[in-house]
Amino acid sequence: MSVAILPEVGGGLAAFEWLARGETIALMRPYSPADAVPTGLPDPNWLACYPLLPWSNRIGDGGFVSEGRRVALALNRRDDAFPIHGSGWQRAWQVEEHAPHAALLTLQETQPEGYSYRASQRYALDDSTLRVDLSITNTGDWTMPFGLGLHPFFLRHGEVLLRAPAGKVWINDGHTPMPVGQVEVPEAWDFRDLRLLPDEGVNHAFQPWNGEADIVWPQLGLRLRLHAQADTFVLYTPEDGDFFCFEPVDHPINAVHLPGGAVANGMTALRPGETLSRRFVFEVIDEDA
Repeated sequence: MSVAILPEVGGGLAAFEWLARGETIALMRPYSPADAVPTGLPDPNWLACYPLLPWSNRIGDGGFVSEGRRVALALNRRDDAFPIHGSGWQRAWQVEEHAPHAALLTLQETQPEGYSYRASQRYALDDSTLRVDLSITNTGDWTMPFGLGLHPFFLRHGEVLLRAPAGKVWINDGHTPMPVGQVEVPEAWDFRDLRLLPDEGVNHAFQPWNGEADIVWPQLGLRLRLHAQADTFVLYTPEDGDFFCFEPVDHPINAVHLPGGAVANGMTALRPGETLSRRFVFEVIDEDA
């Protein structure tokens, strides 16, 4: 396998490819230089994958209250009505180590009235496995809720089967992705056993999840097995799109405002100096071998 990393764009992946049978197969949507914005850098949403930290997806009400202190979050995308995906995906990361099969990147973020943190992400290739280790340390002066995850964009390559056991799903009002309640997973979205991805547009968080999933491309004869230190996934299937997103994360959308608060919904309250780490493993299996 091979990956291409763009440190200057969230430390994200520009490509994730399987090399075998005398060919190269892109499993995640590859970034094309034609997707660069006027700055010359790509929009992170055109990458193959990027990190989600210090929180995932969207947060409502322009911020939240932590330890009795208001934390304001600015909008960070012109086309979105909510702050989205934290800040790590929009920052330039530093390369600390670079070897043929591994790389370590770091980021220091300082926002005195918001999130201040030191983060790292380590990519490692071992035969047919990609391992991604994310870590974040609260370098601020207050206890804050932190979360970690990944945002991969997988190519469809025809029909796609998904197995990802989850009992419930956070549903929205149909107008925004912000959840309004949690219900039992409906039949069409029940991925406890392998089933085809739905053709309809889906953009929901599933929880609780056991951290194990299989993505199968029958046309390619390939299976991607995912092991994540996370209990939630967000499934995004755009209508008529050639890709889909299966995002392993440790908290659902807008977790800070859901009943019970951030920690009750999967985020971790880090005191100053404390660290949160999670591992995500992608294993490619050749089912035609």
